[in-house]
Amino acid sequence: MTASVRIVFIGESLIDFTAASGLAFQGHEGGALTNSAVACARLGQPTGFVTQLSTDLFGERLLAYLQGNGIDTRFVLRSDAPSTLAFVERTPTSNRYAFYMQGTADTLWSPAELPVLPDSCRWLHFGSIALLHEPAATRITELVQAQRGQRMVLFDPNARPSLIADPDSWRERCKHWLAAADVVKMSDEDAALLAPGRALADVAADCMRLGPRAVVMTRGGAGATLYRPGAAPLEVASPPIEVADTIGAGDTFAAGLSVALLERGVENAAALAALPTDRWREVLKFATAAAAINCMREGANPPHRAEVDGLLARWGDA
Repeated sequence: MTASVRIVFIGESLIDFTAASGLAFQGHEGGALTNSAVACARLGQPTGFVTQLSTDLFGERLLAYLQGNGIDTRFVLRSDAPSTLAFVERTPTSNRYAFYMQGTADTLWSPAELPVLPDSCRWLHFGSIALLHEPAATRITELVQAQRGQRMVLFDPNARPSLIADPDSWRERCKHWLAAADVVKMSDEDAALLAPGRALADVAADCMRLGPRAVVMTRGGAGATLYRPGAAPLEVASPPIEVADTIGAGDTFAAGLSVALLERGVENAAALAALPTDRWREVLKFATAAAAINCMREGANPPHRAEVDGLLARWGDA
């Protein structure tokens, strides 16, 4: 990994097959952390990725996709195990998923020695379905816990209920992941699974009692809300757009969040706590704009920096 890497992502890398018509599917490189890493790189931050890819034809495509987007893949391991595959069916309000990930390369990530991230890395992202399968879940958790105090950690549950056989056990494990994070980004759907029946503000308060200093709740087209200890919630609306697809929107938002925070000097917990509300509003608008552009096209296709700057300029004039 080069010395200039600023944000690192660890998690799954897979092929998303989206339904075109009937049983006709179109394949796309994807996976929540892969989408976030690509978004981060396209938004202008030097980005690294940690995972294990198959040597099969899908794994070769995924490696080329990461490298083609300028992502440092020095810590990407290779395996003869197959690639994870996901099939996505769009519905009017969300997406339905079917995952094929038993014994796949990314779920088997378990290096004898954990990677040593460079000092230049100031943010580490983790979460999603990579935390649902062993041995990767345990090794990812160990890597994240080893980073506490060295760099900022962002946790995005990105829960997929169909993959969670024991919701109570998952909620218990979430406490450890939340405790390892400085910033939490979760959707309202994640919050409903984590704490059924509780208001978003209450879920955020529960999370912060475990350690995080900021929780950002996304609500699809309704925008996002920031919760901080001792401060009033800060809401940001989404820009008016025509939605083509929501796949990858939350992943893009998470990347935009850390990119915007890093650009405002947030490299440690003290800087996060000191960030004023007006700067936080800029951060949320940037992340929301990035996610909105992703939603304007098919599949997970995060925007480049110029696109986000352009939308922010138009949005500000509206």
